[in-house]
Amino acid sequence: MPEFPIRKIAVLTEEIFHDGGPVPKEPRLRAAALAVVKNPFAGRYVEDLQGAMEDLKPLGLLLSGRLIAALGGDVKKIDGYGKGAIVGSAGELEHGALWHVPGGYAMRERLGDAKAIVPSAKKVGAFGARLDVPLGHINAAYVRSHFDAMEVGIGDGPRPDEILFCLAMTCGPRVHNRMGGLAAEDIKAWDGLR
Repeated sequence: MPEFPIRKIAVLTEEIFHDGGPVPKEPRLRAAALAVVKNPFAGRYVEDLQGAMEDLKPLGLLLSGRLIAALGGDVKKIDGYGKGAIVGSAGELEHGALWHVPGGYAMRERLGDAKAIVPSAKKVGAFGARLDVPLGHINAAYVRSHFDAMEVGIGDGPRPDEILFCLAMTCGPRVHNRMGGLAAEDIKAWDGLR
């Protein structure tokens, strides 16, 4: 069983009041929770990685809880999410893919009945690398008002033998969204992938 000791956790929150247009009734909230962990696979090729996803599930739940708290604690207001990973230079892209199950399912579990796929990005990056974490609506992938990205990173990581794992959540659509498409209020029970 591989271990992923946490070196640090950071939580970033944003309140977006306008984007050059009129001020909305409520600001849009975005938050990201990041954990920099030791990569137990750094510097070597390991054929079977899938079991390590189970070992990362507690981290997914921990970061999800931090995000919900950062956004005010009411899961009914959270309607967007995304996830990402930056693997340090001694690792490989597949080490970032370990985050698919523990990151995505943790947010779904904590948010209740979220149906849409969790948008994801990953890369191998040097010290101080940044990542644009894609964001989408929690219940339908084609709700254009919630297509967005949040740039994340930590100045002192990931080190070559580390991975930065990130979860992000949002409350509300993009400020001034007006691109049409499926509206959040028109989502039907099985629109999760539509």
